[in-house]
Amino acid sequence: MSNHNPQKTSILKRHLSGQKNLSSLLIIAAVLLMVSAIILFCFGGKKSAANVTAYKEKLALLEKQVLTEETETLIGKSPAGGETGQVVFLSLCNTAERAKVFCGTGADLSSAWANVDEQATDFLVNSHYDPVWLKADVVCMSDVLQTKELVKEVRAARHEFYRFGVAFDRKFQTALLEAELNGAKIYDYDQGGIDLAYLNRYLIKANRDPLEKLPEAYTIFQCAGWFCDEDNVIYALSHDDLTYGRRQIATLDDSYAKELIMNSSAFLVNQIKADGSFVYGMYPRFDNDIDNYNIVRHASTLWSLICRYRLAPDEELAAKIEQTIDFMAEQIIYDEAGRAYLYEAKDDEIKLGGCGVAVVALSEYSDVFQNEQYLPLCRALGEGILTLLDQSSGEYYHVLNGDFSRKEPFRTVYYDGEATFALCRLYSLTGEQRWLEAAQSAINHFIAADYSQYKDHWVAYSMNEITKHIPDNPAYYAFALKNAQDNLQIIGERDTTYHTYLELLMATFEVYDRMQKNNISVADFDLPLFLQTIYTRADRQLNGYFYPEYAMYMKNPQRILNTFMVRHDGYRVRIDDVQHNIGGYYLYYKNYKQMVAYGLLDARQQLP
Repeated sequence: MSNHNPQKTSILKRHLSGQKNLSSLLIIAAVLLMVSAIILFCFGGKKSAANVTAYKEKLALLEKQVLTEETETLIGKSPAGGETGQVVFLSLCNTAERAKVFCGTGADLSSAWANVDEQATDFLVNSHYDPVWLKADVVCMSDVLQTKELVKEVRAARHEFYRFGVAFDRKFQTALLEAELNGAKIYDYDQGGIDLAYLNRYLIKANRDPLEKLPEAYTIFQCAGWFCDEDNVIYALSHDDLTYGRRQIATLDDSYAKELIMNSSAFLVNQIKADGSFVYGMYPRFDNDIDNYNIVRHASTLWSLICRYRLAPDEELAAKIEQTIDFMAEQIIYDEAGRAYLYEAKDDEIKLGGCGVAVVALSEYSDVFQNEQYLPLCRALGEGILTLLDQSSGEYYHVLNGDFSRKEPFRTVYYDGEATFALCRLYSLTGEQRWLEAAQSAINHFIAADYSQYKDHWVAYSMNEITKHIPDNPAYYAFALKNAQDNLQIIGERDTTYHTYLELLMATFEVYDRMQKNNISVADFDLPLFLQTIYTRADRQLNGYFYPEYAMYMKNPQRILNTFMVRHDGYRVRIDDVQHNIGGYYLYYKNYKQMVAYGLLDARQQLP
């Protein structure tokens, strides 16, 4: 009698079949893992090797500059990092995101260098990070501050101007460079000291351990720095106060000024949208756009692009200029008499300054392109300006409502200069005497009310323009020079970039130069101090230029690279900030050789 059970046989067959299937699946999985490993080795590994190779090449170049007797002398015999010995930071940036920063310590500079190199190399081996830029910082001084002391110092500083790094422990286990602290809003300038929430947000995003609480004492420090760019060019960085962390420039000459103009105007062109408006601005620490628009600043930005075209004609740029003019023209409204005004829709108002700058931009276009298509519009805008000028007193009314009713008699002194410059430009454009007579009434008021007290660049532009057409009025020349001379000390000592100062000085230089060429007497004018102040301001404005060594600590470095910012307003980049810098450097470039002939470089040597 047979013991065979068909049901058990079926179960056994299924079990054996399942084992075979499982074995097959395991074999397939193993093969896939091997293939993945091979692909990773062949491609990912090659990429990883390539990024390490690029890094090592840059590091070797930096090492030649950093590990020197000169650096050893700079940091001194005692450990610059206090208890921990010597300290070196390496910042790596792929240009697309905020830099990766590593901190190495050691008994001497060489061991600290080796320590930080090991950390950076380990990161690159285990990533696909492309180190386009590499920056080395060596701590050259440090000091210990109690919490109350740090709070007091930070609160007393201008925003973003406290230029010390901070170690949150004596051994620099958690330590951040000045650029990291200011670039990520970790310094709290309103309350003083450190903002723990911003600090921990930064540490977490950098894959570092956050702090449960702030320490009772901090080690503050400063560094000597070197930067290696995408072309493996090394720049020594300044460790002086206002220029701290910025590349050192031997001589700011005309070719360098032109490079600044070309780079920053390229940024502006990239901000032009399809409708001809600009991306108005951004706060680059966290890559936030400024949700606003100002048609006056649109017009002045257009002017700077036309000046850039004058330097290097470019058909693509010409098309972009037309686009921005079209957008501006769409914002122009006309009253019943056919007089034109630049209209700010969001506020439902007409600003005197907007009408003025629109004329300046369009007159520049007419001159550069030798095209009179906008001449009727310029005249109509000029007629609008005249409705806001009391020619008997030379005073302007500043703001109208959108229905042309009066709204605000005064808003900013800049409007007076903008409108007067426009009237002078209208005379230059048309030769019609009424524009010149209107400008004269305003300028006579400037002199009587001593507008030099406002340190206004638009007044300087006006004086430069009107003395081209009225060359025999001594009062105009005297006031034009006074507008600069009376303010030279304040302008020279200003710690921020304050970009309009260079425009004021350069417009005044053109007046001075014209006086010399026409043998017009110049009395009691301090030319050496004037030239020295011009060079000081031109150099000071570089502190607001987004070199890569500054940009690498922002959220999106590529977006703001090689344009201008306002450090003390959260590194703000706005179209008018860029425009004013272009305006000043444009005149600096244009007049550089003549300034050198007058002694610019000699005056520069006398700078403290």
